[in-house]
Amino acid sequence: MGILSLIIAIAALIIAVMAFQRTGGIKDLRKSTAELLVKMEKKMREEEAAKVEKEKTQK
Repeated sequence: MGILSLIIAIAALIIAVMAFQRTGGIKDLRKSTAELLVKMEKKMREEEAAKVEKEKTQK
């Protein structure tokens, strides 16, 4: 019974890897992660600049 479970687990792993590669794989994941990081950095810089500007106007 244990051997059957192992075979099923290996088959599931192979199917999962094939599906991941078919949907874009690592390259697509890296690209989307890089795009999100750029957006986050831009937003944080804008918020920080607004905060500094607000502090300047209050003084």
